[in-house]
This record gives sequence, C-alpha cells and structure tokens, in this order.
Amino acid sequence: MRISRRTFAAAAVALVLPLSACGSGGDDGGSTDASGRVEGDITFQTWNLRANFKPYFDGLIADFEKKYPGTHVKWIDQPAEGYADKISADAAGGTLPDVVNVSPDLVAPLAEAGLALDLDKAAGEYRSEYLDGAWASHRVPGLNGTYAFPWYLNTGPLFYNKSLFEKAGLDPSAPPKTYGELFADALQMARKSDGRVATLANVPTVEDFGRYGVRLMNKEGTGFAFNDTKGVELLTKYKELYDAKALDPQALTATPESSGKKFLTEAVAMNPGSALDLGNFKKQAPNLYKNIGITDQITSTGHVNMYVMGVMVNSRTKRTPAAVAFAHFVTDARNQMSFAKKVAIFPSTAGSLDDPYFTEEDGTDETRVRIAAAKSLKSAVNYTPVLFSEQMKTALRNEVAKALQGKESPKSALDNAVKACDQLLKQQG
Repeated sequence: MRISRRTFAAAAVALVLPLSACGSGGDDGGSTDASGRVEGDITFQTWNLRANFKPYFDGLIADFEKKYPGTHVKWIDQPAEGYADKISADAAGGTLPDVVNVSPDLVAPLAEAGLALDLDKAAGEYRSEYLDGAWASHRVPGLNGTYAFPWYLNTGPLFYNKSLFEKAGLDPSAPPKTYGELFADALQMARKSDGRVATLANVPTVEDFGRYGVRLMNKEGTGFAFNDTKGVELLTKYKELYDAKALDPQALTATPESSGKKFLTEAVAMNPGSALDLGNFKKQAPNLYKNIGITDQITSTGHVNMYVMGVMVNSRTKRTPAAVAFAHFVTDARNQMSFAKKVAIFPSTAGSLDDPYFTEEDGTDETRVRIAAAKSLKSAVNYTPVLFSEQMKTALRNEVAKALQGKESPKSALDNAVKACDQLLKQQG
C-alpha cells in the first residue's frame, strides 16, 4: 500500500464473502497450531509496495529463509486499485495467499468467513510485543479473537498558518487545544476575514466523531450509535461553522488532496498532515512553510487517531507454523524499525517508539513532527470501526452534507445515517 496519510485514511470497499469460502489450503482447512516445525513454501501478499521497497522486502525474505532453513517465501504484490476486490475473489476462489497485508476493514469480513487465523489462540505469546491500541485494531465486534498482527502505523499533527492566525487577531503561538477553542477561533477567523479564510476544509468523518468522544457502535457491535447527544452536538457545531464560512464552502465535496491545496494556497488556516507534507510545503509554498505552525490533533478523549496496517494469516494455510512465524517476523521490532527509517511511518511494537530516532530533536521540523507523532501513538486508537465500510462512509457524508445545507436537522441527518449504516451492516452479515 502506498504509505501516506491520505492512503491510510482511505478504506477499501466492503467485502461480502460466503462462509464456505476457503483459502489456499483447500476445503479441508489448515491447523490453528503454530507450534510445529517452521518449514515449507508459503505465499506473502503486499499492497502496492514493490515499486518503492523491493530491496527491503527481498532482504526481509532472505533473512527469514536463512533463519528458517527449509522455508521458501513467494512474494506477491498487488496494485492499490482493486485490492479489496482481489482479496474477495481469492477468498471466494480458494486462492487466498498464506500471509496477507490487510487493513482492519479488510480483515473483518475474512474473519467473519472463518478465513483469518485467530492470533490470540495461535500466537498469543507475541501479544505483549505490540502496543495495546495496535493489537486491538484487528479485533472484530461479535467475534472473540485478534485477526492480524499489527504492522506499520501512521498519525500526524495539525498544521496551522501562523500568519493567518495573527491577521485574525489570534495568538499564533497558542493554537487551539480543545474543540471549544477550535470552534471559537474558527468563527473569529471567518469574521475578521469577512468569510474569505476558513479554518477547516473537511466535514466531520466517523473518526472525527470518535475523537470528539461519540460512542460509535453499541457494545455488541451489532449497530451504530453516533446519533447520540454528543454526535448531534458535534454536527450542530459544524453547521454553525459552515453558516459562518469558518468551514470551507467546498468541504462538502472535498478530498484530502483538494483540502491540502486549499491549505497550500493559504485559503484555509488549519489542516491535518504528516512529516511527509513538510517537504511539500517547503518546495511548493515557501511563504507558507516559513509561517507553518505545528500542533497536536484535537481530541476530547485524550487519544489521537491512528491509521494501522496489519499482516493476516490465512486460517486455511497448510503451513501454519511457517505462516505465523513469517507474519511475526515481518512485524517484529527489528524489522519494523528498519522499515520506519526508510519511510515516514511508525512501528507498532512496544518500546520501539522510545528509540532515539523517535525521541531526540535535531532542530528540524521533520524531526519535531516525527517525535510528536511517535509520542501520541503510544496511546492512540483506530477510531474507524472495522465494520465501517466505504458505503457507510458515503452514507454518513451524504447525511452530514444535508445537515450543513439546512435540508435536515443534525439529529435527523445522523438518525438517517445510522439507519442506513445499520442496514448495510445487516447486508454484510
């Protein structure tokens, strides 16, 4: 998978798999016992990583085969486009690889179909090696178990334009730290600029509701709950911002790319991002770069949002010990740390974020962002429910748009969104 904040934020379409679907091991299935001899041939599938990281993965596989003589790993890399459909087709056709790069929303239907190995049972001894929030990200409501090793993580700060803050009479050294401060500053920014400068460029997504402290699903994981009092409160605040032009008028149709361009051209005062963006600012917008401010994600829960990738083991593999050993090898502390130094991502292994690479300043903004993100990731959570499909995201976005435009009340809009998402959830089941 392309490693960027944008692609971490983008989920794949929902998969609907027949419960009879089987993996590469055949109809009679494989073993959940990973304690045997590590040997034999296995297949490993990644998500659009070969183009930029072939030497890394070639070396990783060679190291594994050297550690475990008698093993052979065949590496398959699929393009980003159509990845979810490819997994669905392989699962239904019995050709799912032994070890598969997944995101939480991709692992959920595989787990429900009995195709993802429960690592709490098969590899529970490795549990303590990973951050709590990362390990929990591949659990599925309604099922007992964890269905993928956590792999690389990402998160990022909020960037803000100090010059625009100053012009609006706001202290550029004191960016908003709470939602109350954010909404107040945004209204002042719009008022002082006569509506020419918005503070935010995106409508609230499910993860924004999560960060605000909204309960997203019921305890059983059988229905959505973001239409509660707190959810309505957040959407009502966004409606106020939209009416005052403190939320960009094009937010209803914005993409991460278009929002980034708005920030780049100084039409928007704040935007989420990552260390990868700083180089872009420096090259494309030097005036913005010299006025860039960096602050933490705003949250009511004390936990920032993380994006997480995972490595799943096919429950039907004929080589369970080798498949589990390789999935663990890919995601162990040494190999995750090596990968993190090649690209701006973060390891999910416990203790890795205390490495000097993630804790020691060198005076650059890039390091500052990396250190701040690493610190926040220690207690971060993946707010997007694993059962929240692309269709559900569209349903929520459509209803949010109606509320902002005044076509529905915030309460009615969220009630309708929950109803639509619950119906889609039943169809997935």
